[in-house]
Amino acid sequence: MKNLKQRIAKDGVLLPGNIVKVDSFINHQIDVQLLNEMGVEFKERFSDIKVDKILTIEASGIAIAVITAQYFDVPVVFAKKSEARNLDKNAYTSNVYSYTKDKTFPVKVAKEYLKENENILIIDDFLANGKAIEGLIDIINQAHAHCVGVGIAIEKGFQSGGKNLREAGVKVESLAIIESIEGNQIKFR
Repeated sequence: MKNLKQRIAKDGVLLPGNIVKVDSFINHQIDVQLLNEMGVEFKERFSDIKVDKILTIEASGIAIAVITAQYFDVPVVFAKKSEARNLDKNAYTSNVYSYTKDKTFPVKVAKEYLKENENILIIDDFLANGKAIEGLIDIINQAHAHCVGVGIAIEKGFQSGGKNLREAGVKVESLAIIESIEGNQIKFR
């Protein structure tokens, strides 16, 4: 997606450890028009698939998932990372390793929000090693639902997540794939 790639090149900040900081337009301050364009693009790329719900993980994926969901006319469910007294104890749980936080944590979805045989589309902001997506697929499998695809805003193509998911037969559509980061330069696929 040309506009997203241009924005990453212009406003993305490279941090040590191959971290691409896009918080000025995707995951801290949000450019709603850009996210709207991304939602339209996801709808187009998954237009041949029946989607009952969109699943994401808190927190950065929520905005993209919500905007995308309006084009599919379906609800959004997000896996919660934090414990809360009001979180349903009857939940599907998976452990997810976060590269940026260097920590493994449980993510949960209340069982009432994912039903058997539903078609679930995962939408998230980043795909690097794929651990968050693997955790969400695990939750979908626990619910005996179907993962019908994964939509990613920015994929780090030089890390293994996208490759591993595609080799496992998962339909992955990434709007911008970073092929490499050399010096202080981002190169797109």
